[in-house]
Order: sequence, then C-alpha cells, then structure tokens
Amino acid sequence: MDKNEQCSLILNGLRGLGISEGDTLLVHSSLKSLGTVEGGAATVISALLAALGKKGTLLMPALTYTSVNPENPLFSSQNTPVCVGAISEYFRTLEGTVRSMHPTHSVCAYGYAARELTQDHFKDTTPVGANSPFSQLRRCGGKILMLGCGLRPNTSMHGVEELVKSPYLFKEQKTIYTLVDCNGKAHKAEYICHNFRGVIQRYDRIDGIMSKAELKQGKVLHADCSLIDAKALWNKAYEKLCVNPLYFVDEEKTAGN
Repeated sequence: MDKNEQCSLILNGLRGLGISEGDTLLVHSSLKSLGTVEGGAATVISALLAALGKKGTLLMPALTYTSVNPENPLFSSQNTPVCVGAISEYFRTLEGTVRSMHPTHSVCAYGYAARELTQDHFKDTTPVGANSPFSQLRRCGGKILMLGCGLRPNTSMHGVEELVKSPYLFKEQKTIYTLVDCNGKAHKAEYICHNFRGVIQRYDRIDGIMSKAELKQGKVLHADCSLIDAKALWNKAYEKLCVNPLYFVDEEKTAGN
C-alpha cells in the first residue's frame, strides 16, 4: 500500500471519529500504535491537515521537560526537540508551523488560527496557564484527539489542576529559564514547574465522567483513538476536582508498601 492510499485510510478514520473541516484540533499521538505507515509521521500529518482543511488548525504538544530543566534551563523555539514522539517532532519541523514560547510545555500549531492560539503563551508563569494553547482550545470549541496513546497523556488536564491548585501539582522552588525566540533573541523568565512526586496520573478516569457525545472512540488504522470535546473535558474535570482534588491521581506505591 502506498502513501496516498494510507493517507486516505487515515483520513477516513479521522472522519469516522467526528473530525471535520474547520475544526481546531490538538493531537497527542503514538506513531507505533498505527502499525506500519508508509512515509511515517509525514503521512499522518498530511492526513490530519487534509481532515481539517484550509479553515482548520492543527496543534500538537511540543513538550521539552526531559531536556529543559533546572540543570539545563535553556529553551530554543527553533532548535529544542520535543520529547513526546515522532509525529510531534516531525510537525515541529514542518514549514509554516509556529511554536508557543514556554520552556517545558510549548505547543506547535499550523493553520488558520495557529498564531492566535500560540502567541500569548509567554505570558504564563506555569506550564498550562490561562494563556497556553491548551487553555485557549476550550474557549474556541476545540477538540483533543488521543491518537493511539490512551487517555493518560492528556496535558490539558494539568490546566484544570492549575485552576483548582491541586495539592500535588507545583514544585516549591521557581526556576529562571532562558528562552530563545524564532528570531534568535534571548529572554529570561521565572517559572513554576509541575511536580507530581508521589502520585501517578490517572487521566483515563475522564472516561467515567464524560458522555459518549463528549468522548468518542474509534479506530485509525490499528490505533485505538479517542476524540474529546475540550470544553466539556475542562468543565467536568473541574467539577470532579472541586469535590475531590485527588480524583485524577493514585498514590505511588514505594518498595515495601
């Protein structure tokens, strides 16, 4: 099967999940989960952009927390690779893609509203603050696609945790990072980082609080996928966390326990 045929099959799967032209779509992904894809990440991105059309916007997390940290506090918008998979890393390098300015939780975007959704992230001092593309997504009727990676790696949930100030969320100490923008200009800024020490994230529990219309499930090639209504996710997760701040985490078991 050639790249064009596989691209069509991926496109059909995306349409079957409920992705339409003009959508604003944030994608968490696993290339391996799809099976053998001729053309790899480039084929997947082509299918996603075809599904969204000219008036749509594609966003992908461009997280860098494994390489940008207190020991190495330097982030380059142009050069720092992502640590969340081959599809996101390919998307980062695609001509026309823009990237939000954040040392550990940047987002790349392409399409109709790409600049609008990414331009204010630098104003936040936390990873998923009010100006982040993750937060902006819920305000514009956006959707989240979990493409073969399950429901757990859902970065938007950190934004909900930030709203309710979950007790496990933040490190006590702030870090000063150097951020180099797309023009090569360096900026210094102080950030509060996430912690999560002692807990295991259980964002798959959203499956129990959202309706089938808000969380749709299906297949794209061999990958099990979920399409999530971003606004509904934030609203329902916020309600749960207001009642139980530990609803979306489990205590991490240590040796001997």
